[in-house]
Amino acid sequence: MAPMGVEKDKKDGVGEDAPKNGDNKKPEEEATTIVTTANLAADELEVIVHPLVLLSTVDHYNRVAKDTRKRVVGVLLGTTWRGRIDITNSFAVPFEEDLKNPLVWYLDHNYLESMFYMFKKINAKERIVGFYSTGPKIKENDLQIDEVFRRFSSAPVFVIIDVRRRWRG
Repeated sequence: MAPMGVEKDKKDGVGEDAPKNGDNKKPEEEATTIVTTANLAADELEVIVHPLVLLSTVDHYNRVAKDTRKRVVGVLLGTTWRGRIDITNSFAVPFEEDLKNPLVWYLDHNYLESMFYMFKKINAKERIVGFYSTGPKIKENDLQIDEVFRRFSSAPVFVIIDVRRRWRG
């Protein structure tokens, strides 16, 4: 679901999201987490992570790696338009890594491709825009995982989502 104030740009037929003319409203702050960074050309890039992605990541972590030192990795789906990446969906991928040897890791490419094919049937606008990890820090493997995702996206976004519980509520 796209944030408020966004509609399909019918003028160029590309099928990407475009702001409505004269509508400068920002999406509700409760609906998204916004991170600003710079891309390789030093242009401003806005990355918006929708709540469904955060919920799915926490669920993935709780099912696979809760109470361990393991982390989980998944695929980020969304749209890109004029320096803005909307990450609207995600899915988990089978991932294992050796905690003692950072050069040994496994990511199921076939599963990734099959799941993306199924997600594309549901929402043809969503593309693979990057991948997530539950970190909590960047590891050596992340550069190699980035290379895998460059098969699907020319400049994949890497989002570290810290799922550690810090407070009770």
